[in-house]
This record gives sequence, C-alpha cells and structure tokens, in this order.
Amino acid sequence: MASKILFVGHCGPDNSYLRIAVRSAAHDATVISADDREQFDRALAQGVDLVLVNRVLDFGFAETNGVELMAGLRRAHPNLKWMLISNHADAQAAARSAGALAGFGKRDIGSAAATAALKNALDKTAELKS
Repeated sequence: MASKILFVGHCGPDNSYLRIAVRSAAHDATVISADDREQFDRALAQGVDLVLVNRVLDFGFAETNGVELMAGLRRAHPNLKWMLISNHADAQAAARSAGALAGFGKRDIGSAAATAALKNALDKTAELKS
C-alpha cells in the first residue's frame, strides 16, 4: 500500500523540492499539503503515514513553529510519525525531544541522507501497520 505523506507549512518552492525528495524515497507515495489548521486537521482525520513539518509556520496555525505543533499533537496521535524540515540543529534536537524522527534540513533536500531518512521513516510506519 502506498504511503501518504503530509507536508505542513512549506512554501511553494520547498514543497516542490520536497515532493522530488519523497519520490526518490517512495515512488508511489501520495503527497498532500496543509497550509492551515483546518487542512491539517482534515488530513489527519483522513489518515497519513508521515508528516514533514516546516520549522516556521508563517500563517494558518496558532503555533508559530513546527516543534510547538508536534509537541502539542503528540498525545493525540502517539503512533503518527513526524519529521522536522530545518537546517537548525537546535530545532532538530527540540523536535527529537518532542518525539519526532530524525529530520533533515532544506539544504539536504534531494541528498542521499535525506532519501535515507525518508525511507527509514516510511519503514517505521510500515512496521506499525503490520
């Protein structure tokens, strides 16, 4: 079964680059985007396997950064897999502390390391489904 991946808070160019990265890791994945809380909640209700969250949430959310969003929703969705997309090591560390999988930075999109991180995250979601 194809994985369903949700992008949260990414601008148009980053969204395009992330789609390319996801296709490298999982050719048959379905990608959807959420730019506000309503779209986000609807996507979660329909079910997703992995959420790729931007570090900065410019609009559409009460939270101003992705780590706050992750931490706030972790209790409601304990099996959902999250990754932060950020070049900032401190933000990545905070995301990991909030329960996220190891993410990667925007500079790494399309790299072998980012592809490996995405494959690892999708493998973990597949383990939960079996």
